[in-house]
Amino acid sequence: MLRRKIEKDLLRWKNTPRHNPLVIMGIRQCGKTFIVQEFAKKHYSSVVYVNFALQPEKANAFVGSKEVDVILMNLSTMMPEAEFVPNRTCLIFDEIQDCPDARTALKSFKMDGRFDVIATGSLLGVKGYGEKQKKERNRQLGKNSVPVGYETIIEMYPLDFEEFLWANGIRDTVIDLLRNCLKEEKPVPEGIHQSLMQLLHRYIVVGGLPAVVNTFIATKHFGQVATVAQSIIAEYEDDMVKYADDQSKPNIRECFESIPQQLAKENKKFQYSVIKKGGRASQYAGSLQWLEDAGVIKRCYNTTITELPLAGNAIEDCFKVYVTDIGLLLAMLDPGTRADVIQGNLLGYKGAIFESLMADFLHKRGQKLYYFHKDSGLELDFLVRHHGECTPLEVKAKSGKSKSLSAVLNNPSHYHVSHAIKFGNYNIGREGPLLTLPLYMGFLLDFEGDADIQIEELDIEAINRQAESKV
Repeated sequence: MLRRKIEKDLLRWKNTPRHNPLVIMGIRQCGKTFIVQEFAKKHYSSVVYVNFALQPEKANAFVGSKEVDVILMNLSTMMPEAEFVPNRTCLIFDEIQDCPDARTALKSFKMDGRFDVIATGSLLGVKGYGEKQKKERNRQLGKNSVPVGYETIIEMYPLDFEEFLWANGIRDTVIDLLRNCLKEEKPVPEGIHQSLMQLLHRYIVVGGLPAVVNTFIATKHFGQVATVAQSIIAEYEDDMVKYADDQSKPNIRECFESIPQQLAKENKKFQYSVIKKGGRASQYAGSLQWLEDAGVIKRCYNTTITELPLAGNAIEDCFKVYVTDIGLLLAMLDPGTRADVIQGNLLGYKGAIFESLMADFLHKRGQKLYYFHKDSGLELDFLVRHHGECTPLEVKAKSGKSKSLSAVLNNPSHYHVSHAIKFGNYNIGREGPLLTLPLYMGFLLDFEGDADIQIEELDIEAINRQAESKV
C-alpha cells in the first residue's frame, strides 16, 4: 500500500466535531477510491460503497426525496447486505459527478448528522457536457444545486516526489537530513545526493499516478511503465468523448495532444495556432478550459510585474500549459526521450522537462503557477511567495545566474526582488542573493498561507469594559 499524505487530512476531517460530508476532487487514477476505502475500513465498523459510474442504477435511490431515512431505505432495498449503523457507518459515494442528486443530498446528511459521508469525483469541475448529458443532468438536478456550505472539499493529486521516495523505500530520516541541509544551506552528502538525483530521474519518467508507480515498483521495467501510463491517457481521452459535446470532442483532444509541441517552443506561451494552423481562442478556449476543469492540465500565468499578490498581477490571456503529472508528459514523448532522462540527460527538449518538473512540484503543493516574461526577452521560469516576498525560481542545468535573473537581482528598486532560488544538477550553494539547490529539493520549499499566521490573543472583556466606561 502506497503511503499518502492525504491520510492525515482524512483523519483531521474525521476528528473535527460536527464535520461536513467530505468531497475529494482529483484527476482520474490519482488514487482517490483506494485511499478512501482503506481509510473507511480502518476507522469505521461499517462501510457502504456506491460507485455511480459502475452502478448507475444506484442513482435511483436519490431521486425524489432527499431525506436521509428515505435514501437509506432505497439503498437498503438495492443493497440488502449493507449495514447502516448511526455514528459507526461511513458511506462512500464514488464518481459522484455521475449522480447530481447524491451531491445535492449531502446537505441532508450534514443536517441529519448520524452518518459520515465521503464523496469522490474525477470530473466535478468539468464544464461543457454534451447536449444529451446536459439535459440529463438538468433533469436530475431540477431546482437543486451543489450544497454550498454543507461539504468540505479536498483536492487530491498524484503522488508527489516525497511520496515517490517513500514508495521506493526512502525513510523519513533521509528526508529530515535534506530539510536540515536546506535550512543550514550546507551540501547534501555526495552519496545521498547522487542517489536522489537517480531517483528523481526515475520520478520524471514514472510520475505519480499510483497504477504507474506500483508497476514500476513491481517490475522496474520502463516499457511496462509506459504502457500503463499510456492506457491512463487513453482513459482521459475516453472522458473527452463521454463528457464533451460532439463539436468540442476533436478540439479537446487536439488541445491535449499539442502540449508537448507547445513546450518545445523557445517561447513556451500557449498559442492556439500551434494546435492547428489558423487556430483561434474562439475555437479552442473552451476545450482548454475543459482540460483544466478535468484536472488534466495546469496553467501558468504571466504576470505584469514581479510583485505580490501574484494572482492580482496575472495576465488572464497569457499563459503556459503543463500536464498535471510529469509522468504523463513523458508518456506522450518518444521512448528515446525517456531513455535519455533515465541516463541523466535532461538537456534536450528546450528545458521543457526542467520546467514541467518544477510545475509538478509546485501544483502538488497546492500552489498556483506564475512566471514573468517581457517582450525584451527577459523571462523568469516561476514566481512564488517565499518568506513573504515575491521570489523567482529558475530551473537550469548550468550553475551561475542567467541573464534574466541577473538583470532582476541587479535592479531591486525596479523589480522588487531581493533573492532568488535556482534548481539544477548541482548541490546546495549560495552566491549572494542566489541560493542554488539540487533539482530534487523542489518538493521541500515552504510556502506561507493562512495556517502559518500567528494571531495575538485579545482580551475581549477588557475591550467591552473600556467601551462601557466610555458610555
